[in-house]
Amino acid sequence: QMQFVESGGGLVQPGGSLRLSCVPSGFTLSPHCLGWFRQAPGKEHESLACITSSDRSTWYADSVKGRFTISRDSARVYLQMNNLKPEDTGVYYCAAGRPLTPDSPDRPDYFCSGSGYTEIARGQGTQVTVSS
Repeated sequence: QMQFVESGGGLVQPGGSLRLSCVPSGFTLSPHCLGWFRQAPGKEHESLACITSSDRSTWYADSVKGRFTISRDSARVYLQMNNLKPEDTGVYYCAAGRPLTPDSPDRPDYFCSGSGYTEIARGQGTQVTVSS
């Protein structure tokens, strides 16, 4: 079974930082597009950041742009979160996807929007709580 294991969540004060990481199980990261997503109580599921395999291009939601950074290496995908706010509280999980066809474009905004890709794996999530 292909899945991710997330780590790095926890309790942090407003203005603090956390670094989340995701390790794949049952598959390798390349050549998949990767993304971080958030589910908060009472809120809609939110796509936060995505990164392609081909050219490492990235896309960020306006709510996290300038504060969060997604990155990847051969073994993990990371989400560096700075200047955290109480509204960042939620369960964070990562996911991987591949373009629908070999000719489909590989774009991070497409994966984060939920179109043009087949999701192949996601993690169970790690809790992030931002509170004083």
